[in-house]
Order: sequence, then C-alpha cells, then structure tokens
Amino acid sequence: LLLALRTVLAAPGGPAAAGPVTSAGASGSGGSTVAASAPAEPGGGPGSAAAHTSAELVSGPSAGSSGTGGLLVHVAGAVGAPGVVSLPEGARVVDAIEAAGGAREDADTDQLNLARPVVDGEQVRVPVVGEVLEAASPGPQASSTASGGSGAGPINVNTATASELEALPGIGPALAERIVSHREANGPFKSLDDLTDVPGIGKAKLEALRTEATV
Repeated sequence: LLLALRTVLAAPGGPAAAGPVTSAGASGSGGSTVAASAPAEPGGGPGSAAAHTSAELVSGPSAGSSGTGGLLVHVAGAVGAPGVVSLPEGARVVDAIEAAGGAREDADTDQLNLARPVVDGEQVRVPVVGEVLEAASPGPQASSTASGGSGAGPINVNTATASELEALPGIGPALAERIVSHREANGPFKSLDDLTDVPGIGKAKLEALRTEATV
C-alpha cells in the first residue's frame, strides 16, 4: 500500500505537476514557460521601434536660431567693451552704448544725442570727460559739427582750423590765426566769453559770434 501511494503521488498528473504555466495552452511545461516569457511588442514588431526612433529624431531641434537681421554698429571710446555690436532695427545710441558694456564712469555722454536712431555701419564714439568730439561718427546720417562751412552748423572754436574760423562773421585770416595761437598756448576755450582774451575780439564782435560759434 505504501509503495502504491508513493507511485500515485509521483505521477505526472498529480497535484505537484499543476502550475501557472497551464494557462498558456501548451501541452509541455517547457513550451508554456517560453510562451509566457516571450517579450510583447505593443507596436506590432521591430518596425514600430524603428519608426518610434525616427520620430524622435525628427522632433528634435525643430526651431532654428533666428538671426538678428538688424544693424552692426562700432562703439568706441569710454565704454565697458568697445567693439562692433549687433542691434535690432530702430535701436538708439543709448542701446548701442548698453550693448558695448555701458558707459564708463569717466564718460561724457552729454556730448551725444542718446535718443538718436543709429544706422548700419556707423561708429558711435563716447568721449571721456575733457575730450571734445571733433566730428560726428561716420555714417549715412552723420553730419559734421566741428568744421566750418555753409549749413555745417556752429563752428567749434576749439577744433576748427584757421581757414575754417574765417567763415565766422568778422573773423579774417589774422584774427583766425590769433584764435588758434591762443588756444594752443592756453588750452581750449571754456566758453565763448573767453574769446575776448584774444586781441581784436571785443564785446560787439563776441555777440556776433554767439549764434555762429561754439566751444
């Protein structure tokens, strides 16, 4: 009886032979194990994985960097980082100075029109305190304010040549030479009133120069 009981318990159809692999519907336990552990691919095969990878590559850097499409301006003088800066259309002189690191502590920005629109290819020079700009920065809209001539604006008596000073009312060749000699010997004129220190320029002549000259 004991031998018969042991044989029944050890038979393949006994309780020990039952396991979770029976749900696979295969006749052998080995086949059931392979079927259960086979990887499932939701997309339906290797092709779907390749398509997924291609989609990721296409959706990568979709937006390219947009160019400024603006202005190139050379900023020189008393700024933090002199050089060529790129600015958008409609930028002003103050924007150019900020793009070049801002004005230094020794900058004299009162000589500049900070609200003036800049143009492509021009130079903006920021003077230091004590420096006098001889002419506007070169550019399509630049105009000279230091030299004489019709329609050129007031003549700067600190930078104009003797021949340019002759364009002033009542100033002949001899008096123009005296003005140049005086500023070379004593430094630039602080104000137009200092012109009276030049021999030959009195109060009346000074008043005639006020609308035509500047320091």
